[in-house]
Amino acid sequence: MWLFKKKTFGDDQDMLLHYKQSGDQTVFSDLFKKHVTSIYGTCVFYLQDKDDAQDAVMQIFEKLLVDLRTREIENFKAWLSFVVRNHCISMIRKKKTQLKNNRSYCEFEYEETSYETELKIDSVSDDQMLQYMRDSMSSLKPKQRECVELFYLKSMSYQQIADSLHYSVNEVKSYIQNGKRNLKLLIEDKLKQPRKS
Repeated sequence: MWLFKKKTFGDDQDMLLHYKQSGDQTVFSDLFKKHVTSIYGTCVFYLQDKDDAQDAVMQIFEKLLVDLRTREIENFKAWLSFVVRNHCISMIRKKKTQLKNNRSYCEFEYEETSYETELKIDSVSDDQMLQYMRDSMSSLKPKQRECVELFYLKSMSYQQIADSLHYSVNEVKSYIQNGKRNLKLLIEDKLKQPRKS
């Protein structure tokens, strides 16, 4: 009796190359599953809605299913971050167009990050990025900081934060949007500074 062992792969690049050459969707699914938690987390961070994030994950799955067969990708993790973030930003822009009357939402401008920026972010260790975030959080205005911490670290809803801090829901949304934007700028500024050896 023959036993068929599932082919094993060393890393993402091996899986990527195999999928590109063979079109084996099982390998693609395995590759996607390795990163789906990170993809979903990024989508929730940007879209601030779990249903929208789930829709985005499915759209990204369909996009990658096609794109990975034709793209030349040297650093899969950085390229994937680039694709996910820009997909979310595209969704935000579409939603902004649909919600022109919502002033607190429409006053923000989103800029897509460059692939070079993603590569730089990817080159930073998780511990260093965590330190950047901690340092940057302390630089936010108090109301922005407390709302961002409760929303992302405590997983509280807009309404729960509003009730806890005695703000309106719109104020909470505004503090989170401004805080997230400022946090991103602060981290990018730290990435531009030369690292100490």
